[in-house]
Amino acid sequence: MEQVFAPWRIEWIKRADKNPDVVDCVFCELPEQDDDRENLIVARSERAFVMLNNYPYNPGHAMVIPRVHTGEYGDLTDEQLLEHARLKQRTFDALEVALEPDGFNAGLNLGDGAGGSIGDHLHTHVVPRWRGDTNFMPVLSDTSVIVEALSETYERVHAAFADQEGATVPDTESAVVFD
Repeated sequence: MEQVFAPWRIEWIKRADKNPDVVDCVFCELPEQDDDRENLIVARSERAFVMLNNYPYNPGHAMVIPRVHTGEYGDLTDEQLLEHARLKQRTFDALEVALEPDGFNAGLNLGDGAGGSIGDHLHTHVVPRWRGDTNFMPVLSDTSVIVEALSETYERVHAAFADQEGATVPDTESAVVFD
C-alpha cells in the first residue's frame, strides 16, 4: 500500500489562534452564536447541522454534525441518528445541485487512531469528488489548490439547501432551517 503524507495539515491542527471565542467545543459553541455565515453553518435541524469545512480537501467539503456532544457513535439516540442521516441526504442533494460533483466520499473519524482533529464530538465528512481531482501540488510543493473561495461555496451550497422542500431561510445571514 502506498502512503501519502500531509505534514502541512498539522500546522492547521496545532495553530495557536484556532477559534479564540470557543472555550470548550467548536461544534457545540459555534451553532449557538448568531453568525451562521461567518461560522460557515449552511443548514440546521433540531438535532443536527451542516457546516462547511474551514480547511476543505475539495470545494464543498461539508460536515454533518449532531448537536449532542459525544465522540461515541453508539451514544446517539434513534431520533438523533435518523435526523443526522436525513441531513446527510439533504447535504448530498444540496452539494449535487450546487457543485455537480461526479461522486462523494463520506465518513466519520472515530477514535484517536482515526486521524481526525476533533475526536470528542462526532461529525460526518461529506467531500464532493470529481474524476481526476487528485493532484500532485500538495505532495511536491507544499501547496494546496482550492479552486473556489469558501464564501462563494457557501453562497452556492446555502442556495441549494434553501431550494429544498421544507426549508426555511430566516434571513440572508442565517443557515437554512429544516423542521
